[in-house]
This record gives sequence, structure tokens and C-alpha cells, in this order.
Amino acid sequence: MIFKNISVKNFYILIFLSLFIVLNFSFNSFSQTAGQVPGSSLGLNSDADLWRYIRQGNSGDSQIGQLGSELSAVMIQSEGDNWRSIRNGPLSRYGAYGLIGMLVLLAWFYSYRGRIKVAKGFSGETITRFKAIERFSHWLMAGSFVILAITGLNMVYGKFVLLPILGPDAFSALTVAGKYSHNFLAFAFMIGLVMSFFCWVTHNIPSKLDIEWLKQGGGLFSDDAHPPARKFNAGQKIIFWAVMLGGLSISLSGWALLFPFETKMMAKTFGILNMVGFNLSTDLTPLQEQQLQTIWHGIVGLVLIIIIIAHIYIGSLGMQGAFDAMNSGEVDRNWAKEHHGLWVEEEDQKANDTGKDGIKQPAE
Repeated sequence: MIFKNISVKNFYILIFLSLFIVLNFSFNSFSQTAGQVPGSSLGLNSDADLWRYIRQGNSGDSQIGQLGSELSAVMIQSEGDNWRSIRNGPLSRYGAYGLIGMLVLLAWFYSYRGRIKVAKGFSGETITRFKAIERFSHWLMAGSFVILAITGLNMVYGKFVLLPILGPDAFSALTVAGKYSHNFLAFAFMIGLVMSFFCWVTHNIPSKLDIEWLKQGGGLFSDDAHPPARKFNAGQKIIFWAVMLGGLSISLSGWALLFPFETKMMAKTFGILNMVGFNLSTDLTPLQEQQLQTIWHGIVGLVLIIIIIAHIYIGSLGMQGAFDAMNSGEVDRNWAKEHHGLWVEEEDQKANDTGKDGIKQPAE
């Protein structure tokens, strides 16, 4: 017989191998029937359906997922494409429009109006406008913001503008240095923001006086128009609240990016918006939270940069005598009367009440 000289052990091994070959052939044949997945466990009829299912962000099973990673069972996170298209599309495009548009507008205004000068000329007498603590809080916030703005713009536009000029090595070194500067100076900006808020919030409460200031265009278009204003006029109040609210928002989103996957601020914000009529999803994964925080951080940052460009212009090149307020803290009395007449009257009244005239003579 054929199996006469085969031992019992080898006989069983032969039987096992035969069964394995037959069963394997049977399953392979079955798996090709009608192009369906074996057992139709996924209910898919083709590879295209399978990849379409995966491409939509659906999850499968994963041992890692059981250990706590919510995205470990997701092969393709489709929101990543949405995030990339928004960041490289509308965000960068409209941000560039806004930045260039503001520069063009200021250039036109300067050519039309020129530098706004003190109508009566400098008097030679000064009045204290900002104390040392006020100037410190302003420059802490402003100085850190400028570096944050430059490094942030590099993140969005650097590879298109600087990379071709500097080359890969220099651009890489610059960007890495900018990243660390951005991360650490964010805390200086937050401190300056809080200090500035407590220094000036009482002077920036809107009033009916602001309406009249706005009606006259703040006197920016005429040498003869000097609308009444206290320590801060309506334009400065708009800047103040834009910086405070925008600064708070960008600080919160920046905090979420510095410490990723630790907050759910976007989901909570969407929940609040849903209470007033919106219909936004609050079921966000940690990665979706980070993507939304990045987009919002970029939007608010660009808006603040556009606003601050106008603020820097009017406080330096655009208006004679304005820079002194944040440089030495002392401003010419005629300048103060023209732009903040009611504030000068209040300061004079305080000086009379304390027996001081509030006037400082120029140094010999």
C-alpha cells in the first residue's frame, strides 16, 4: 500500500496539510465570487466602495483604540483636507487682500491728507498723558504682538515669500527660531493685555460723546474740525475693545495650540452658539478641535494685524505729536487740547484742586 511505510505521526501531518490546501482553495474561490468581500461583512461590492468608505472618515477596529486613542481606528481623517484647503485657500488669500488693502488705503490717505499737524503749533508746554505703568503695559503688549505678528505671518506666507529668497536652510533656521519666539512671547502678550485692560477700561466705556466724534470723522479730514473727546476718543475706544476682545480670543486659541488635546473650547463655543439659533456640531474629536483652533487663531490674528497697522500709522507717521504720548508720556498742551480737549479740562481741574497747575516747562 501507498501509506504502508508512513508512521502514524506523519500520517496525521499529511491529513492536516491536505485539509489546509483544500480549505484555503475553497475560501479563495469563494472570495472572488461576484467581487464581494468574504462574508459580506462590510457590505461592500468593490475596492472603490471600500476606499470611499474609508475616505469618509469612518472607523474600524484597533487594539490601540481600546487603549484610549480615539483616532487610532480611523485610517483617513477627511477633515484634514478641509483644514488644509481653508488655510491655504480663503484664509491666506483674504488675509493677503486685507493686509495689502490696508497698506494701499493708508498710502492713499497720506497722499490725500498728509501728516496731521498741530493746528496752532507746539506750545512748548507739556502735560502728562500716560504714566510709566501705562507705557510699560502698552509696550509689553505691543512689542510682543509685533514679533508674534511677524512670526505668525511667516507661518502662513513664509514659504511663498521668504523661502525662494533665503533658500531652504536659512528659511528653516528662521522659522524654527520664530516658532519658539512665538510660543514664549505669547505669555508676555497675555500679561500686557491684562495690564492694559485694568489701566484703561474705565476710560473706554462708550458714551454719547463718541457719536459726535464719529460724525465729524474724528477731525481726520480737516484741520478745523476738533471734536470733543476725553482721555480716549471713539476711534481709540474701538481699537481698545478690538484688541481686548480679539486678544482674549487669540490667547485662548493659542493656549489650546500650546497645550494640544487638553481643551474643548470650540465644542463649548458651538454649544453656546447653538443656543441662539445656530446648528453646529459639538461632537468634535480632539484633532478636529485643534484644526478649528488653528483656523480661528489665524483669522483673528490677521484681523488684529490689519487693525494694528492702522493704529501704528496714526500714532507715528500719520499724526504729529502722537508718538510722544507713549514715548515719554508727555504731550504738547496744544496737541492735547485739539485732540482731547475735555480730558485737558479735567486734568486742569484736578491740578487746581490739588494746588498744581499741571503744566511742565520744556527743559533748558
